[in-house]
Amino acid sequence: MTGIKTTGEKKMMFFSGRAHPELAEEVAQQLGVGVVPTKAFDFANGEIYVRYQESARGADCFLIQSHTAPINKWIMEQLIMIDALKRASARSITVIVPFYGYARQDKKHRGREPISARLIADLMKTAGADRILTVDLHTDQIQGFFDGPVDHLFALPLLADYVGGKVDRDKLTVVSPDAGRVRVADRWCDRLGAPLAIVHKRRDKDVANQVTVHEVVGEVKGRVCVLVDDMIDTGGTICAAADALFAHGAEDVIVTATHGVLSGPAADRLKNSRVGEFVFTNTLPTPGELGRDLDKLTVLSIAPTIASAVREVFEDGSVTSLFDEQ
Repeated sequence: MTGIKTTGEKKMMFFSGRAHPELAEEVAQQLGVGVVPTKAFDFANGEIYVRYQESARGADCFLIQSHTAPINKWIMEQLIMIDALKRASARSITVIVPFYGYARQDKKHRGREPISARLIADLMKTAGADRILTVDLHTDQIQGFFDGPVDHLFALPLLADYVGGKVDRDKLTVVSPDAGRVRVADRWCDRLGAPLAIVHKRRDKDVANQVTVHEVVGEVKGRVCVLVDDMIDTGGTICAAADALFAHGAEDVIVTATHGVLSGPAADRLKNSRVGEFVFTNTLPTPGELGRDLDKLTVLSIAPTIASAVREVFEDGSVTSLFDEQ
């Protein structure tokens, strides 16, 4: 015999950065594990220090960090945590990114622009990530930016079933806020058995977050319209789309999005909007003032979906099977 044979069992360890600890605790609870104690702090000059309080040698490690504000800080912390796991001799490192930062910069619209979504994937791979697990990427092709497995999870079942359980489906119309979301909206139509409408818009290429709504394609008069999007940042696009639907006779508008980024003027826009209800998941933490003051805001937990995917990855199962009914 020229080697040593071991019969040890696989070991899962679950880690979290500081960006969204509430979601991490929910996922850990669903998995029946604890979050590994981690010492993490900022030096006076802003540099980040991380050290795990338990050995990760030979373990299948799952590290969750959502890219919320301040986004660059939390991305850097995640990279440092990946590097620490690699140097701690982790058997595998799965990076869980409920909200993938820089996803909107997935291609060059004009010359001399970066493809930042690819850069984030490259940084994670270089740091030592073996796999990425994420929720509702801005565009599907981002999966190809990472040189390794990418498990792309969907919030559609969670959001659609919530809306379908509240609204008379005979009066429901699914609305895409722009041409880029039509494919996703079509999946909603299949799940809810509802017709599709589209809000046609034009964005000013020289002014960030500046949108002009032109027309509504489809029948929305007297209907309850559910606007579906992947993220709401400043709220300009979605509130303008809702105004267009009301102008065309919509009875009510429900806005759903996986990621409630809600930066800048979003809080005021949501509060002053005629929208009947905003429905998000908790891939990102909800700003405190909105959670306290906006009674038409509903936040659904994505933790069970993430936990189920983690369990499938750890047990060498099928993540795709979680969404086969779509």
